[in-house]
Amino acid sequence: MNTTQLVLSLVLAIMVFSVALELHVDDFKRVVQTPKSVIAGLIPQFILLPVGTWLATLWLDLPPNIEAAMILVASCPGGSLSNFVTHFGRGNTALSVSISAVASILALFLTPFNFSWMMATNPATSGWLKTLSIDASAIWLSLLFLLAVPMALGLAFSHRLPAVTQKIKKPLGNFALFALFAFIVLGLLRERQQLTLALLPTLGLVIAHNAFGLFTGWITSKAMRVPEVDKRAIMIEGGMQNSGLALGIIAVQFNSDLGMVVIASLWGIWHIVSGLSCAFYWRWSDKNV
Repeated sequence: MNTTQLVLSLVLAIMVFSVALELHVDDFKRVVQTPKSVIAGLIPQFILLPVGTWLATLWLDLPPNIEAAMILVASCPGGSLSNFVTHFGRGNTALSVSISAVASILALFLTPFNFSWMMATNPATSGWLKTLSIDASAIWLSLLFLLAVPMALGLAFSHRLPAVTQKIKKPLGNFALFALFAFIVLGLLRERQQLTLALLPTLGLVIAHNAFGLFTGWITSKAMRVPEVDKRAIMIEGGMQNSGLALGIIAVQFNSDLGMVVIASLWGIWHIVSGLSCAFYWRWSDKNV
């Protein structure tokens, strides 16, 4: 792990800790009692978005590396950022955390499965098909140190030190929001050499792809008639994929193919923009009810 990855991991852990300060064990008990919402959050990630992406790549007839990147991103589970964005948007944060945890475990099997069958059955990418091997230990460590540990510490801290929690939760929340914007700016600066007019069609493709992910979360939650706060969590989980995992796989399996890297990098920037846009809209709509 290089310095940048280490700093990013620490920031993500602080984000999860800040979210946990406003949660209680009873929040998770309610999630366990209503598993329908967890299932509704998994359907977009592992069924609707992958299948929809596969159909889109068959129809669009794009370069193989671009289609492969779209398929890979769609095969990845949601990332840790979705928990903070759901919390900021006043969705069901405990549900978001639960979906993220279950999705990370299922991804050990479903990410390689979805990626493999979609690549094999697409004429443009079948020649690119490789055996996708995900380092299970890396996902487990990520799940442990970026989600489970800071979440448990935050819950324990708020339970044992409620007075201190009241003093620090707002500054930590503000820091987490600032960090999200910093990710966007730094991501744009890192990719500034690629930010030309020629990139606009690719950016448009990423925006449309991400919008479809958000839509799958919305339509699934509507169909399963879950509460409004659950709808927000499910929608964010459907639209915020773990593009960092995708970039890692691209580096190992595809020798950092430029076209694939650009797609995954733009996803990593744009899903924060779209997720925060939804969150700000929900906060605005709550004030105007």
